[in-house]
Amino acid sequence: MKNAWFIARKDIQYMVRQWSTSLWLFVMPIVFFYFIGTAMSGLAVMTSGETPLAVRVPDDAGFLADEVMRRLEQYGFAITRPESDAAFDEASPRLAFPAKFTETVLDGTESVLELTHDESGLTRDYDELRAGRASFTVLADLAAAEKDGRPATPESMAALDDASRGLSLKVVPAGERIETPMGLDQSIPGMMVMFTLLVLLTSGASMLVQERNEGLLRRLASTPISRRELVLGKWIGKMILGAVQIGFAMLAGSVLFGFDWGPSLPMILVVMLGWGALCASLGLWLGCVVRTEAQATGIGVLAANALAALGGCWWPIEITPEWVQTLQKLVPTGWTMDALHGLISFRAGAASALPHVAVLFVAAWVVGRLAARRFRYS
Repeated sequence: MKNAWFIARKDIQYMVRQWSTSLWLFVMPIVFFYFIGTAMSGLAVMTSGETPLAVRVPDDAGFLADEVMRRLEQYGFAITRPESDAAFDEASPRLAFPAKFTETVLDGTESVLELTHDESGLTRDYDELRAGRASFTVLADLAAAEKDGRPATPESMAALDDASRGLSLKVVPAGERIETPMGLDQSIPGMMVMFTLLVLLTSGASMLVQERNEGLLRRLASTPISRRELVLGKWIGKMILGAVQIGFAMLAGSVLFGFDWGPSLPMILVVMLGWGALCASLGLWLGCVVRTEAQATGIGVLAANALAALGGCWWPIEITPEWVQTLQKLVPTGWTMDALHGLISFRAGAASALPHVAVLFVAAWVVGRLAARRFRYS
């Protein structure tokens, strides 16, 4: 172990002196904590449903307009009625009901609700989806109220709300928290996982390639340091670098952003220890299979970003399609993020992360063994 620690110490001293490594260790994680956290906070506001909606309702719009507005409020809109046309035209989003709305609909004639939105992108799409849902549910209840050939009335529409439903949905939260992690709750664990992988894949692998190409590993082959001690020392050096990355990220998250790691902090440290071990093994393996520093850097950056996206580091995996959520279970970033969200966001308890920890350490051992077999001096 003495020789292995010697190799590890020298590797750490060399990597920390590289300005690019220090930049990605200590500066870029904080930048991404804030940047991604701010972006996700905007998404959190969008999905929270607290959206003001200006409406213009003619006096003869009838009771169906009231039904639509009631549904809009159920789906998260805060209804406001501007006092003037000018104030209404300045509002966004805004919804205009046509004259004689109820009378037109009951006659079977098309009646158009005009939703105007000054923004674009996800916010607009989400608001349009909710407004469409409100109008379509009113149409569905209207069809149910008229199924016996009787005209729909405010009383018959109200009776539908009181009637028992043939299909019910029971929703039970997985932990103490119900809402999807957003903002800093998402970005700090996600960016910590991503940057640990990014740094160890790029800096760790490229340094090993550089030492091989410059003949440094061949010189070590002539010393009393065995192949096993050399490989172990390289792994330990990368593991220490990952531990520094993780420790600094957790400290910065707590001090600069007031992040709450929850009651299961010891298990969070164990999860990140397993993740750091796997990243160290992956960096060592990549350095053994590529031939140039450009390959190490390119593959490392591409792999880290792809795995971060698929594993839920960039955005909450809960907002992605079902096939993406299934794919998350097959990638190591997904194992780690699932464990962290269970411990931090949903307060699921330390025992919930035991399977993830076991998988991470087993994967680290397997990849480390593969790297040791592929290790070469030249």
